[in-house]
Order: sequence, then structure tokens, then C-alpha cells
Amino acid sequence: MEKRVVITGIGLYSCIGENKVEVLDSLRVGRSGIIYDTPRKEFGYRSCLTGMVKDPDLKPFLSRRERIGMHQPAMYAYMSTREALEQAKLDVDFLDKNETGIIFGNDSTAGAVIETIDKVRERKDTTLIGSGDIFQNMNCTVNMNLSTIYKLKGINLTLSAACASGSHAIGMGYLLIKQGLQERVICGGAQEINQYAMGSFDGLGAFSIRQDEPTKASRPFDKDRDGLVPSGGAATVIIESLESALRRGAPILGEIVGYGFSSNGDHISNPNFDGQYRSLNMAIKQANIDPKVVDYVNAHATSTPIGDSMEAQAIFGVFGSEVAVSSTKSMTGHECWMAGASEIAYSLLMMENDFIAPNINFENPDEDSKKINIISEMKEQKIDCFLSNSFGFGGTNSSLIIKKYNK
Repeated sequence: MEKRVVITGIGLYSCIGENKVEVLDSLRVGRSGIIYDTPRKEFGYRSCLTGMVKDPDLKPFLSRRERIGMHQPAMYAYMSTREALEQAKLDVDFLDKNETGIIFGNDSTAGAVIETIDKVRERKDTTLIGSGDIFQNMNCTVNMNLSTIYKLKGINLTLSAACASGSHAIGMGYLLIKQGLQERVICGGAQEINQYAMGSFDGLGAFSIRQDEPTKASRPFDKDRDGLVPSGGAATVIIESLESALRRGAPILGEIVGYGFSSNGDHISNPNFDGQYRSLNMAIKQANIDPKVVDYVNAHATSTPIGDSMEAQAIFGVFGSEVAVSSTKSMTGHECWMAGASEIAYSLLMMENDFIAPNINFENPDEDSKKINIISEMKEQKIDCFLSNSFGFGGTNSSLIIKKYNK
């Protein structure tokens, strides 16, 4: 018998807030976290825009030994996971005695790798690198650090799927719990924001160059969009079986009812309609719901000309013109590997507080976006069911459906 899977905690460390309270306020008022980062100009960037997330001070929480293997993705993920576990009423003692897994989305550690190589170039001796660098350099840095800090005994897996990484991490955790293979899984996504991580994207001309007005640069679905704005941080979503949550008396924030996925099998960077359409329909079919039940779609829409148009077509093809749609990337920029997880957390905050966050900077619809119901200003609305899309390079697609928990 398949198990029901619920969400019992969320945590955020984002450019629009370093915790849930700050993020909720930003979502309500449509506050952007995008800045012009001057050092990027000196480094050689074409676009110096970024979502700004500072490195947290972990000294109050972790020993030097625990911190030594952590670079940006792991540091951010520790902060979001700490908050999520607190809400879910989980502590180290419980996790040490009760099998709990971790699946985190992460697809780069560029900053840590380059800093390590720079040490070798300077010192001409690999033995002087330092013991923590190897754990910072590996793509599974988040899992290695968090699993040891929190004494996790279940599945321990890093999921790399470009900008769908965080969403697939939650989807895979959902499938494991649904099949009875795990009781609970710490899921999420982390994204570094250092200048080393985004140079190749900038070189492709993928970023907006609307640099005179940073907060207006990310414009999902708007006719005048000219590219995405990179961003980062971390988001954590605690998921577990309904039985486990009820047994522990944990808060239930929502229930995962559908996970759709697909691969375009086409161009390595350009999206296509078919892959997104199949992902959306698979999620709806698995959830066994009428598309009209979905009250809100948190769109992947990154503010790129082709990507937003393809998604608008897919949303219209599945839902028609009525469902409320917004892209929180209009405020956060594109959080890449973390986006699929953070956008679930953002949407859960909206569901809990009965509002839809605005798709800011949406001023002129194009041929495709005018067909769907894009919410450009904060709207008070009850949300009982939402869908969140995440699409990535290589044609990987993920769609998750979350409903309010009903006995």
C-alpha cells in the first residue's frame, strides 16, 4: 500500500530573506533581491547583476572541525536545513536514532575548486592545500557535511539536474517515502553565487544587461525581457510519511500528490514545448486530479525570451487561461540548482497565508504570455493546490503538485 507523503518543515536562505519571516515579507510586497555587483565588472563580466546572498557566520552553531569542509553551497544549506528541522520538530538526538535520508540538489562547486587550484599555483605543493578542501570541492559537499553534522542514517544522495535539481530532489524523496523505503527525507537545493560559478553563463550572453535598474532586470513573461539574473542560496524541505508526521505530532504544511518528469531529448540548452507539456501532464495524472483543481502555478520562467514563451504555451495547453500564474524569479532572479526547492517553499508560504506573490516587472505581455493569467501585483487568494515547474539545461523537466493536507 502506497504511503501518503507530507511536508513538515521548510527553511530558506535567500536573496529575499535569510529566514522564512523575512522571505514571507518580501513575497508579500514584491521586494527584489537583485543588485549590481561591482567586482564582477572588474573580473570581466558582461552583466554584473546578481541576487545577493552573504556568507553566513556559522561559528555560533558549528565547531571549526564541522565548518572546515564547507564552502558556499554547504554553508547556505546548513542555514536553511537548521530552520527546516526546527519547524519539523527534529533534532540531532532523534535523527541519530531514527533513520532519516538526505537528497540535495547541487550542480557545481566552482568557487571552492578554483580557490583550491589557486593555492596549488601559489604554493607549488599540493600538501599545503588543507584537509577541508576536498570536501568543499566535491559536488556532494552539501550531503557530506549535513549527513555527518546531523547523524543521518538513511539514503545519502546528491542530485545534479541543472536548474531542476532541487525539484527532482524533492520528487525522488517523495517516491522513496511513497514506496515505503524511507520514513523521512531532508530534501532541498543549494546554489553558490560567487563570480567563478557564473562566468560561463555570462559568456553565453544568457544574462540580462538591464544594469541601470537592477531590481527591474528580471522580467519573466514580459515582452521586453532580455535574459535571466543569476542568484543563489539554499532551501530545505522536510518530507515524511503521513504516519510518521502524525506519530511525532509534527506540523503538516502540505501533501505532495504529484511528481511529473521528462527529458526533451532535443537541444542541449533550448527548451521545447513537448517536454514541458509531458512533465505537467504526468504530474496531474499521478495526482489523479482535474487540472481545474490547481489554484496556482509557480512558473519556472527565468526571464529568457524562448524559455518563458515555451512555458507559457505549456501552461496554456494544460490549464487554459484561468489558473493564476507567477514567477518568483522576478524577485529572486534564477536560483539555479536551489530554485526547484525554494519555489516549493515560497509557494507553501503563500498557501499558508492565503496570497499569491506578484510576478513583478510584468508590464507588457507578449504573444504567449497574454494567453495566461499572470499575477503582476500581490493578490489575496486562498490556495488549496499548487503546481511548481522546474526546467534545466539538457532538457530535464520536473513538475510537483502540493495540496493542503486533508485527513
